[in-house]
Amino acid sequence: MSEQAFPSSINRYPRVLSIAGSDSSGGAGIQADLKTFSALGCYGMTAITALTAQNTQGVRAIHSVPPQMLRDQIDAVVEDIGVDAVKIGMLHSPEIVETVAAALDAHQLTQVVLDPVMVAANGAKLISDEAVAVLVEKLFPRALVVTPNLDEAALLLGRPLTETDELEQAAQQLLQQGAHAILLKGGHLPGHDVVDILAQASSSGALTELLKLHSLRISTHNLHGTGCTLSSAIAAYLALGFSLADAVQAARIYVRSALYAGSHVSTGAGVGPLNHGFAPQVMQVRAV
Repeated sequence: MSEQAFPSSINRYPRVLSIAGSDSSGGAGIQADLKTFSALGCYGMTAITALTAQNTQGVRAIHSVPPQMLRDQIDAVVEDIGVDAVKIGMLHSPEIVETVAAALDAHQLTQVVLDPVMVAANGAKLISDEAVAVLVEKLFPRALVVTPNLDEAALLLGRPLTETDELEQAAQQLLQQGAHAILLKGGHLPGHDVVDILAQASSSGALTELLKLHSLRISTHNLHGTGCTLSSAIAAYLALGFSLADAVQAARIYVRSALYAGSHVSTGAGVGPLNHGFAPQVMQVRAV
């Protein structure tokens, strides 16, 4: 029997790695990220930073993953499968932040979306002051874009943000903390209009582009995992070859559609999830 001939080109899926915590309820964290990657036609992989026992009503317990185990997860998937884009979520300690930063450098991963998970929905801090400082120092410069919500931006800036008119200046100030781009999410502000700001900087730190993104608010109680889903959707679109601005705008459309599709569904007794699978895409295959 003759040996099978393979084509000279190699076919690959768009590959996205989530470095984040596990949400046992499936609405946020690693689980939401994988659902989003799959829905957008990408191949998802994970490096879990922490295990949580939670449901739609709250978190019952958190179990941290040792830093070396986290590094082993990242190394294992990057060295074998490869990664086109990375989404980073919950990093609960300085040691975990340092581990992620070292792994990004070792594997030269640059298409990185950092969702700085710092504040719970009830206002409680999920990260120590020391870990916040290390995250800003080590990961802001290594991320292509950082995606804070208003509570996280307030923690980073040391002041509350209460008006839409404050968002542009706040985004520019966050850029000065070392980020290449900031997507400041204004969804926590009251009103029918939701405004997000995408600010991008040059290598010298100077503002090069500022987009003000508007959309009508969707009336829904099912908001669990919205931030995780947006950041993972941005990473997925980057893996698919979109520019950052186009990836952000496409991700916003996906999240809004997922919110609307899940707005009239009951999942649990608390804050339910989005409908990540409202219109799944076929897994993309590319010749490289």
